[in-house]
Amino acid sequence: MQENVITHSLWTEKHRPHKLADYIGNENLKETVQRYIDQDDIPHLLLHARAGTGKTTLGKIITNTIDCDVLYINASDENNVDTIRTKIKSFVSSVGFKKWKIVFLDEADYLTPNAQAVLRNMMEQYSRKSRFILTCNYPEKIIDPIQSRCTVFEVYPPSKKDVAIRLVDILKQENVQFDMKDVGIIINNSYPDIRRVIGSTQRQIVNGELKLTKQSVMEVDYMNKILDVLKSKSTSKDMFTNIRQIVADSKVRTFDDLYRFLYDNIEQYAKEGTQAAIILEIAKTMREDAMCVDKEISIMAMFIGIISHLK
Repeated sequence: MQENVITHSLWTEKHRPHKLADYIGNENLKETVQRYIDQDDIPHLLLHARAGTGKTTLGKIITNTIDCDVLYINASDENNVDTIRTKIKSFVSSVGFKKWKIVFLDEADYLTPNAQAVLRNMMEQYSRKSRFILTCNYPEKIIDPIQSRCTVFEVYPPSKKDVAIRLVDILKQENVQFDMKDVGIIINNSYPDIRRVIGSTQRQIVNGELKLTKQSVMEVDYMNKILDVLKSKSTSKDMFTNIRQIVADSKVRTFDDLYRFLYDNIEQYAKEGTQAAIILEIAKTMREDAMCVDKEISIMAMFIGIISHLK
């Protein structure tokens, strides 16, 4: 197809897989998708996972392979009832020259409830010739009637080993010199967001060589350094001061990975009987995160609460 030969300067697009054989991870899901491709038919699909783990790529592989016309909509930009009633309805109700019409709704969890209500009826009304592929990060934001009309799959991130193999292959294709230690640092810093892994790597290419900055190394270490402080016998004041300095030095400004890291490793630093209270502190900050202008202040407020439960 023509889109496969377009020259991209961004590696995330240039090296996006266009064939199922090149898609890494999710072997069981790939087998199921291959059956759909062999049959030249798919059900309505809902693909959900964390950002950057391959949902959109898998959906595009399907639409590139099956005999279909495609309407692609990013629902984070177009998420209202008008989009469903005009753009999508016009597409699925018109005469097509291919076997299928596929509506690809990327980031469908941004669709408003009213838009989803209209969409669910359209999925049934035009199902004879049309199929819908929805991707989202948070499937709980998709109403049950739509979920019941879809075959739902969770897309799991490939292993760090598979990501490393893929990244090394990209570096070789781009004739970039690299040290495997640096590849490991980038993957540890950005996993499981494969898009971020590849984008971060490209940004750090200098004259055909992968050269990590001091900042990159600090970013990958900062969570473990925070964990070491929380596990220490330091005073509350010293804990707060040390964590504040680590966060400031790291220059990290989004903390989604840190929330999960603190939750996954809670047994290492929380005293018996305090874990529930600490989880509530983490959850509270996560809820407020989207509305917070200065996330560093918010994260330090969370650590004040966590430290208070450790003493």
